[in-house]
Amino acid sequence: MVKRKYIFGPVPSRRLGLSLGVDVIPFKTCSYNCIYCQLGKTTCLTVERKEYFPLEEIVDEIKTLLKQKINANYITLSGSGEPTLYSRIAELINSIKSITNIPIAILTNGSLLFKKEVAESLKDADLVLPSLDAGSIELFKYINRPQKSIQFDEMVEGIRSFTHHFKKEIWLEVFLVNGVNTLDADVLKLKSLIEQIKPHRIQLNTSVRPTTEDYAFQVKPEKMISIAKSLGKNIEIIAEYDNSFKQTNFKATAEDIIAMLKRRPCTIDNISSSLGIHRNEAIKYLNELEKEGLINHRKKGFNYFYYATQEH
Repeated sequence: MVKRKYIFGPVPSRRLGLSLGVDVIPFKTCSYNCIYCQLGKTTCLTVERKEYFPLEEIVDEIKTLLKQKINANYITLSGSGEPTLYSRIAELINSIKSITNIPIAILTNGSLLFKKEVAESLKDADLVLPSLDAGSIELFKYINRPQKSIQFDEMVEGIRSFTHHFKKEIWLEVFLVNGVNTLDADVLKLKSLIEQIKPHRIQLNTSVRPTTEDYAFQVKPEKMISIAKSLGKNIEIIAEYDNSFKQTNFKATAEDIIAMLKRRPCTIDNISSSLGIHRNEAIKYLNELEKEGLINHRKKGFNYFYYATQEH
């Protein structure tokens, strides 16, 4: 068994199929502090780019795992923070490409794409998935709560310019928060910006897991469908309303989690460290178990504690 420090999965993803995640940023180090983030509040709000983890260690871990002949549709640079903050991301992309033919996807909030060095560093990726959640500066500040140096117009222009110059595909994620960016006027503003950006695909998402702020409410499926129709073409709804987590070892790991939660309520970090799985992987399991009614959660302070339901 490979001890994993930077890698999680492969995990099923409605966006990418089977995704092998590579975590290149310390937990909650990000340029945004989004109200809807499933990982909780950003603890290091920054735009500083540096080698947060040794490149060689990340590549060695990927090499070791690939020897197991894993099945993955994408190797995805994402994880616990904003991956474009990793200053050696271009080298990492090229190192991965030298050892495997699995395509590389970048999950980014898009906040730093206006920087020439950031845009250039992603040029060899196979797929880039930036985010745009607001059509106005006011909603941008309310929803994404960016680091103070990030300007709305500059950020939007960065995504637009990058999309026009990137030689492969761009899939733009729009995260909808009920009653916040779902009003008709705000959807129209988003539509105007999307028409300027011209992504290959638009993916609509909403909260199906615990969020940083309790008021980041889920948009119901029928409303999502209505907004999708109003935004135009090449749109898909990616919110995981249904049971989509299917993995060969799901049952065994799920039973381990339930056994833990029957003894006492646990946080995601408790589960992750006890079972030796990445916290993002733990979130996937918890989300599925909660959909099945086997567990529930409650908030205490800044943490969510999960517990097994009494009937099980």
